[in-house]
Amino acid sequence: MGSCDGRVVIVTGAGRGLGRAHALAYAAEGAHLVVNDLGVGREGQDPDVESAPAHDVVAEIEAMGGEAIVDGADVADWDQAQAMVAAAVDRWGRLDTLVCNAGFLRDRMLANMSEEEWDSVTRVHLKGHFAPARHAIAHWRDRSKAGEDVDARVVMTSSGAGLMGSLGQGNYAAAKAGIALLVVQAAAEWGRYGVRVNGVAPDARTRMTEGLFYGDAPEDAWDENDPANVSPLMVWLGSDDCDVTGRVFEATGGQLNVCDGWQHGPVVSVGERRMEVAEVGEAVHRSIAGAPEPAPVFGS
Repeated sequence: MGSCDGRVVIVTGAGRGLGRAHALAYAAEGAHLVVNDLGVGREGQDPDVESAPAHDVVAEIEAMGGEAIVDGADVADWDQAQAMVAAAVDRWGRLDTLVCNAGFLRDRMLANMSEEEWDSVTRVHLKGHFAPARHAIAHWRDRSKAGEDVDARVVMTSSGAGLMGSLGQGNYAAAKAGIALLVVQAAAEWGRYGVRVNGVAPDARTRMTEGLFYGDAPEDAWDENDPANVSPLMVWLGSDDCDVTGRVFEATGGQLNVCDGWQHGPVVSVGERRMEVAEVGEAVHRSIAGAPEPAPVFGS
């Protein structure tokens, strides 16, 4: 018996890297999978659903004795995201877990970034999380209002870049920061319908990080950057066993930690009157002095 026996799970961007590892890990735990992938390049170019690696992932799952279907939706397209959720419901009668993972990079320093580079990356990451989640919650809300006991999960993918910033990746970092807050927001709104929402900021070697942070995988040795090392957390968060919501975790080889978002720092008050401009500087520095040091931006 697996931890996800019979659960119906969508994994977006599941053709390669982290998404592929997550889909295979869910299948190994008994889930039925919608393997979504648009078949694009590292920078989102040349989509090719017919030859997308999602077909290979489905074949691997079927070889394991599992059930899976290929889906070629553009996750940031409203109607296609709705159709993707419908595909799961049509095949297995319901959806239990949504894992949002799809994305690509178009790195550039902010001073040189084009409008298209900003729009395309924030679209695929941030809207590409919201659109599938929005259609999934419509399904779960309808079931809940019909009197069904819903026990659903959403797992979103943020990034260390979104939590700390990353030089040369301002579009990606902003989108991933938005995803981290979307976890908190959705968890607060959707718990009433039986839905738990969490996020993961993975640290792993993928097409998006290879050459930037990591070299080739080591041979005959423990590979702490293997994407599959992140998947146990992703599976647990999407399973019946998950009993937390509204939290974001960092995960890499053999370890994880929870991440706290913005917190209220020390309050400096001048009492029941408006603060004078001349008083602001001292108040700012007093508040900063009593607060923890922020983590440095990656690459700075």
